[in-house]
Amino acid sequence: MNQFIQTSGVEFPIIGGPMYPCSNPELVAAMSEAGALGIVQPLSLTYVHGYDFLEGMQYIRSLTDKPVGFNALIEKSSRKYEQRMSNWIDIALDQGVLFFITSLGKPDWVVKRVHAYGGLVYHDVTERKWAEIGVDCGADGLICVNNRAGGHCGTLSAQQLFDDCQSLQKPMVSAGGISDHQGLSEMLEIGYQACQLGTRFIATEECKVSDSYKQAIVDASDKDITLTEKMTGVPVSIIKPASKDEQEFKAHGILAWMLKSRRFKHITRLFLSIKSIMNLKSVINPGADKSDYWQAGKSVAGINKVLTVKQIIQLLMNNPQN
Repeated sequence: MNQFIQTSGVEFPIIGGPMYPCSNPELVAAMSEAGALGIVQPLSLTYVHGYDFLEGMQYIRSLTDKPVGFNALIEKSSRKYEQRMSNWIDIALDQGVLFFITSLGKPDWVVKRVHAYGGLVYHDVTERKWAEIGVDCGADGLICVNNRAGGHCGTLSAQQLFDDCQSLQKPMVSAGGISDHQGLSEMLEIGYQACQLGTRFIATEECKVSDSYKQAIVDASDKDITLTEKMTGVPVSIIKPASKDEQEFKAHGILAWMLKSRRFKHITRLFLSIKSIMNLKSVINPGADKSDYWQAGKSVAGINKVLTVKQIIQLLMNNPQN
């Protein structure tokens, strides 16, 4: 029996990964409506796509009555941000959201609040030590982000992550590198309860990014994916432009020192993230024809066409329909 499906209320073992700046309301709703679990990324909803958070949630609810989730980025950065995230969590709960993915912090306070509503919290992890923190804080499951993921990726393979975290006896979701039925099946055979896909859902009709971004994903191979620390201070997977050297995306000098400093790394990450928020808004501009930061994971290797969300989920489940 698949514990993820049983407890989340979705039809298929698929999570539509929360993506900044790509998670527009129509995309999130389409994922859920097609039988997967669409996840609201609040910074994308509000800062990029311009919705008041409550109005954005209500709009998503008008598009689907099926389960949706919420991504809570809980790293301590500024008191103002922490209060805003806390308020967003309350609103999401009031709107009937019962599945939360926590990232970049200790999720104990989120777990307490969500459990009071009968909801679930899955914690993002890239290695066992973060998984142990999540489990100690009461997380119900783990989103295991491997070294093929887009966005903030891990350093371990899907198999290594599963082997390292299996003994914690929590349902695990594989995040990274999946774009087709074979990849999904392999992860389920390993023992994962579900897979979280992000990059595959950017190249969809429902995703409101520029056509150039979608085409970059269609054209890219896994060898075109590199890492940059210059976006958020934490390695992020992007499609490297052919004209640029990988070293241009690495942190050097004073920036590298600040990112390693226990005293300055959090404020440096906040500064870089705010700067990236402004720069990345351009990717949803229909006229955008280039970017240094097309975020994507190594699943680009299996993406060769822009499809609808429903078509993708049917293909993932090996159930294509005309």
